[in-house]
Amino acid sequence: MDILLSLLLVVFATYVIAKACDGFEAAADYLGRNMTDGVKGATINAIGSSMPELFVTFVFLFIYADTTGFAGGIGTTAGSAVFNTMVIPAVSILVALKMFKLSSINVSKKVILRDGLMLIAAEFILIVTIGDTLEWWHGMMLMLLYVGYAGYMLFSIRNNPEVDEQDDEDEDEDDGENESRLMAAFKLDLETLIIGQNKFTNTNSWFLLAVSTIIIAVACYFLVEAAEIFASEIGIASYFVAVIIVAAASSVPDTILSMKDAKKGNYDDAVSNALGSNIFDICFALGLPLFLYTIFNGTIHIPANVVSDVVELRLLLLFLTIGAFFIFYFGNGMGKKKAYGLLSLYSFFTIFIVSKAYDLAWVEPVASSLHTIQGLL
Repeated sequence: MDILLSLLLVVFATYVIAKACDGFEAAADYLGRNMTDGVKGATINAIGSSMPELFVTFVFLFIYADTTGFAGGIGTTAGSAVFNTMVIPAVSILVALKMFKLSSINVSKKVILRDGLMLIAAEFILIVTIGDTLEWWHGMMLMLLYVGYAGYMLFSIRNNPEVDEQDDEDEDEDDGENESRLMAAFKLDLETLIIGQNKFTNTNSWFLLAVSTIIIAVACYFLVEAAEIFASEIGIASYFVAVIIVAAASSVPDTILSMKDAKKGNYDDAVSNALGSNIFDICFALGLPLFLYTIFNGTIHIPANVVSDVVELRLLLLFLTIGAFFIFYFGNGMGKKKAYGLLSLYSFFTIFIVSKAYDLAWVEPVASSLHTIQGLL
């Protein structure tokens, strides 16, 4: 019965996150209306849609504390990064191909190089710097890495003066619902609840963004609680549940935003949101909680068995990201074959993590190879 209840709680928390993301996406669209293609996806969309990973890491680290917390946090951020890199672009590609009846779509090579290489660099730094002891400077280093990336992205923005008129017209067309604020609150329709029949402004957009983020944070708490119950009931470490279930659930915002961008034909934003979210996850969603926890509680000491699992996860993440980068970058356009290739990489990752959780024999040679590579780095 506890297994069923925990899964229902996961579904409910995921639903709340998804609904809150609708409001977030509406606010992000307005606030990022003057950003060039690919920049909004990699900054505003990526940061906002990565709030679940940030709050999940806070819950794991501060409530479950120390080693279990860090393992759950890095499991969520790394698992989410794999999901974002493989599943979200693949689904976005397939949606766009079907909707527009295309054989392939084109994504800017510049966007892929910029975000893909930055993501690979962040993952490599994570591998070579984080070991069995964690200090405040580890978190600070990761955050500064993201600040440098975000600074570059914002510096590259070029205003598009035509967008403001477009947005106002869209709002006039879309704001026709006669739904009461009370019903909107019941349905978690945050855009109707907060904006209503009014036009978007910077003030109400930021407020909508803040409310959406708070709701996402609360939902993440229940998501982590459900994951802990589920892991206990099936007899595996919560780390493994975090890598698959919590990571996928926390990636719902990224999935929604990227699919909506793909449906609008904004393929650069669809891909850059997924890749930019990964950079935020690894650098900030992991770095900030780690920094604050070690400032207040001192050094984190990770036992050998947890270090072993984390090493394997980080290296898998790096190799799968490199594989996905080659799929993105080489060849003409993104078609079904590339989409299915990305989904195949994620399937391998999922099978490996589940097999590792139950100590199946076939994963040991793979794990040993990963540890050998770690020793060389």
